[in-house]
Amino acid sequence: QVQLVESGGGLVQAGDSLRLSCAASGRALSSYVSGWFRQAPGKEREFVAGINWTGGATYYGDSVKGRFTISRDNAKNTVYLQMNSLKPEDTAVYYCAAKSGLRGVTTVRGYDYWGLGTQVTVSS
Repeated sequence: QVQLVESGGGLVQAGDSLRLSCAASGRALSSYVSGWFRQAPGKEREFVAGINWTGGATYYGDSVKGRFTISRDNAKNTVYLQMNSLKPEDTAVYYCAAKSGLRGVTTVRGYDYWGLGTQVTVSS
């Protein structure tokens, strides 16, 4: 099993940048496909970005393409989400997740392990 802890959230203004980190403990994170999801109040959890075991393939939700970048450093057991040109509609709790296989990388139900989330608030 793997335990995930997110960090890096905060309050920023529209147009600013933030980098979220997801630190893993337990089993090596390199054994897992990783993803970032977000959930705003009253809304369903939404896929943001995913990355395969080596970082050689990445996937993005339509609303963040061109602004967000997912990456991983397996030596540090950490996955990152670089968020640029933030908008008020990006405000949400951001969750890191991990799964064994690549199938269903964009779906909430496909992931086995989840962190507790970190709040990102973007003011206009």
